[in-house]
Amino acid sequence: MKLERLRIQGLRCLSGSDIELGAGIHVFVGANGAGKTSVLEAAFLLSHGRSFRSGAKEALLQRGASALSVYGEVRHEEGRLSRVGLGREGSRWNARLDGESATLGQVVRECAVVCFEPGSHALIAGGAEERRRYLDWGVFHVEHDFLLAWRRYQRALKQRNSLLRSGSMIADELFLPWEAELSQTAEQIDRMRQRYLDLILPHLAASISGLLPELGELQLRYRRGWTDDRPLGEQLADQRGRDIARGHTTLGVHRADWSIAFEHAPLREHLSRGQEKLTALGCLLAQAGLYASHKGEWPIVCLDDLASELDLTHQTAVVAQLYQASAQVLVTGTELPAPLQGLSAQVFHVEQGRLAPLL
Repeated sequence: MKLERLRIQGLRCLSGSDIELGAGIHVFVGANGAGKTSVLEAAFLLSHGRSFRSGAKEALLQRGASALSVYGEVRHEEGRLSRVGLGREGSRWNARLDGESATLGQVVRECAVVCFEPGSHALIAGGAEERRRYLDWGVFHVEHDFLLAWRRYQRALKQRNSLLRSGSMIADELFLPWEAELSQTAEQIDRMRQRYLDLILPHLAASISGLLPELGELQLRYRRGWTDDRPLGEQLADQRGRDIARGHTTLGVHRADWSIAFEHAPLREHLSRGQEKLTALGCLLAQAGLYASHKGEWPIVCLDDLASELDLTHQTAVVAQLYQASAQVLVTGTELPAPLQGLSAQVFHVEQGRLAPLL
């Protein structure tokens, strides 16, 4: 797939950008703070419904603006064109697909973007939430029933947490239907996640071995969020008193996590910061490769500040892989990265939130 058009209004310093894009590699160059990363952020929003940057959601809104919007035209491999849009005025996102009101899930399903950026090492070194997001985005695009199960689970979790915070005098019978729902949907989600991890493992092994061959073979470790010996519903009932004291549910798929262990680096702490970045990059490339094999088209790949995040050897290897796959790639940098010199690439200059094509 590829973005043929990206229109951005009121996102950070981008007040009225309208960009036409083609196949292959696109480079956005300019000084720090010019707005390069915000272009990638706009594409990522259409695919995830959130930013890859940390911080308050209010920071997305351009200073002095009352609303923001991102619109994209996505061309799929079979020739179909999807017109996707997200707008926000206040705290709520409004989604549109082909000119009609839509759910966020419908928009996200039409536009797939993976992004490697300075914070990507958190996928390896950060908290479990980031890894669950990575996992569930992939599962969402492979398992059609995932979103419904996830919404049912979140509703039951919210209801049980509300009961937990109501105090210890709540009758046990009020918990039972929500714990039964949590148990049923958690089993569904867990099976989908495990199937996805089985599918992505060979892609991970191939992508990471090409980036970090010195670490040896890898192994995926997955923790479902509760023990395997009994159904989740029974464990939730036993845990109820402690959960009341904590005020939230401490078992379930919302507590799951996964990690990568290497033959020569069995613990995360054995990895350097550079190795963490390369492992995260390998995970993102593996996810893109699995998406391509399942959907028949590559997702859009964003590489933010490529030259400062990777050494020249790894920059060259990544660019060569994506170029050979004919993926649409959006890259940022203060100047044209060395591996792209001599390749056919469309270059945009970004200055004070304005974009102008150079080549």
